[in-house]
Amino acid sequence: MPEGLALALYAAALRLLTPLYLLRLWRRGAQEPLYRQDLRGRLAWYRGAAPEPGRLWVHAVSLGETRAASALIAALREREPGLRILLTHSTATGREAAQALLREGDAMAWLPYDTPGAVRRFLRHWRPRLGVLMETEVWPVLQRESERAGVPMVLANARLSEKSLRQGRRFAALLRPAARRITLALAQTQADAERIRAMGTARVEVAGNLKYDIAVDPALVARGQAWAAQVGRPVLMLAVSREGEEAALLDCWRRQPAPRPLLAIVPRHPQRFDEVAGLVAAAGLSLARRSHWGDTPPPQAAAADVWLGDSMREMPLYYGLARVALLGGSFEPLGGQNLIEAAACGCPVLAGPHTFNFAEATELALAAGAAQRCADLSHAIDAGVQLCHHADAQVLMSRRGSAFAQAHRGAAARMAAVILPLA
Repeated sequence: MPEGLALALYAAALRLLTPLYLLRLWRRGAQEPLYRQDLRGRLAWYRGAAPEPGRLWVHAVSLGETRAASALIAALREREPGLRILLTHSTATGREAAQALLREGDAMAWLPYDTPGAVRRFLRHWRPRLGVLMETEVWPVLQRESERAGVPMVLANARLSEKSLRQGRRFAALLRPAARRITLALAQTQADAERIRAMGTARVEVAGNLKYDIAVDPALVARGQAWAAQVGRPVLMLAVSREGEEAALLDCWRRQPAPRPLLAIVPRHPQRFDEVAGLVAAAGLSLARRSHWGDTPPPQAAAADVWLGDSMREMPLYYGLARVALLGGSFEPLGGQNLIEAAACGCPVLAGPHTFNFAEATELALAAGAAQRCADLSHAIDAGVQLCHHADAQVLMSRRGSAFAQAHRGAAARMAAVILPLA
């Protein structure tokens, strides 16, 4: 199919779906109010005069990408101290986390819906000097209109799995031209670079993974460690869990013989906190919720069977608390989660079989002795309980994790050095 026809059909479909898109945002806003903030901005309808042009535009779709972008933005500011940033997001968690990154002269907006009208309005209003898209965010109309507007586009911390490459080839009429329009892709790994080239991007460089450069808050880690001492028993955590994993974990957990470690569950998505609390209650286990106390857990929390990590931006605290972490997203065919932060906090990781979204980082952590692979969730629970009760083995994995995370830093500086000359 010719690119022009494919883009016309794509844009027409998105226009028809616009009411459903806005309705979905409104419904999500019932639990996360930021989704209801500035709905006009989702379609790039702005009030007032256009701001001064020339900001460097960074798009980070959600929380994980925003945290990776924080390391890149810090490196960019180090090279250009007066740099003004435009930050865009698609999710409430990303937008909320980005507030801490803003300085005087910076701005924040929603990424426009990928229709020609919205994207053109966005580019005319903000007039960025360059766009940086984090990890996987390639949009057909956005790429075309940015090229027409003379805005170079960089894909930073880029990754592309085999599954995503196959999907991209299925929609090649749309996605191959978008990939060709990327000025520069800075890939996490050599394998990612090869797949991105296969999609059609001409200039691809391997720069490493920004997530090694994310600064971990030592105060949060220390607070988690203090909580662990207060509890008086080891903590096994399911970290950044996804749908289906919590129910399977709880089913296995009830069969664990006493005395059991304290079980902690930290879901990935905040809109699932109440759902997971309901699963714990249905399993007949007592529950303490992080959101119900301040800096120190109440005495009754120590006696609970399960702690629910229903707070945001506190993962270092939870990794400080846990003696071992089971890697969420890896026990169902979901591709796994990033284990770099756990390693940087000194928390040993047990990963399931499904880690294709972070394949190289996982393999490097396994080789470094910072993580272990388990065949399934049941085996991971058994291994985690055993590790909880063997302090020497746990401390050794903790030290190896910290060394592994430190050894792979430097991607932010490498990326900043090649991005700024393009602007």
